[in-house]
Amino acid sequence: MVEIIYETIIIGAGIAGATAAIYASRKRMRFELISPDAGGQMMASGDILNYPGIVKTTGVEFSDAIEKQLQFNGVKLKKESVRAVKKKGKNFIVTTDKGEYETKTLIIATGARSRKLNVPGEEKFARKGVAYCSICDGPLFSGKRVAVVGGGNAALEAADFMKEIASKIYVIVIGEKFIGHAYLMEKIKSNPKVETIFEAETLEITGDKLVKGLKYRRKGNIKDILVDGVIIEIGRVPNTDLFKDVVKTEPDGHIAIDCQMNTSVPGIFAAGDCASGHEYQYVIAAGQGCMALLKAARYIANQKQ
Repeated sequence: MVEIIYETIIIGAGIAGATAAIYASRKRMRFELISPDAGGQMMASGDILNYPGIVKTTGVEFSDAIEKQLQFNGVKLKKESVRAVKKKGKNFIVTTDKGEYETKTLIIATGARSRKLNVPGEEKFARKGVAYCSICDGPLFSGKRVAVVGGGNAALEAADFMKEIASKIYVIVIGEKFIGHAYLMEKIKSNPKVETIFEAETLEITGDKLVKGLKYRRKGNIKDILVDGVIIEIGRVPNTDLFKDVVKTEPDGHIAIDCQMNTSVPGIFAAGDCASGHEYQYVIAAGQGCMALLKAARYIANQKQ
């Protein structure tokens, strides 16, 4: 039995959800921040050099700072997994693995997850040499040879992070060039440990009990390289499967929003990497989280009138 009707429920505790929660607390709204864990993709980020007001930090440090800010504002994370969202009159029912919550508005800020290569050996060697987070798993490859698959900022950051850990770094890029920040490209190109292989399609990750190599095709030729680890950084998939029958989503799965964070359903807002925009920047996610909360509060005020 639902006893409390909340003004908003925020699903997701990455930077978009955390920002929305901080603003909700400052506005003295009745709300809950729900997520099975905190930090989102910040926990997998390397150096952060482009967030206004912060000269340099890391993803872990940034996450710790935001957690302290949540505590300072009296925000307590409900560590629960959302199972379903449904309409109830003008309100919404959010069902988790631990209970139900009725709310006037909903903010979806569930972020995104790493995209998989879907090649032979990837699943077999998961956590046995295949990784999707250099920050989390990079130290396991100390003094070893690794391949970083990808050509964007995440792959460049992974290769840069591994420069003090691995003995040799191969960057396997399916395109003809990198797509990322110029300063990251410069760091990679000037690093003697890094060998970049462009126009290379990863075909298979090989090994026995652990990863031993990677097979790729380049210009019609199939080649093998010996590596002890493969770090896959080829983009993200939005965490929106739960909401595809609730709100309109784009063909790639992102939740469709307008410039005011409105989804296709009045009263439901979305922010951050799960929403349309595709830029994957912390400053954008934070701004969208703020906007979503303010618009949710405005929506409630308009409903009362």
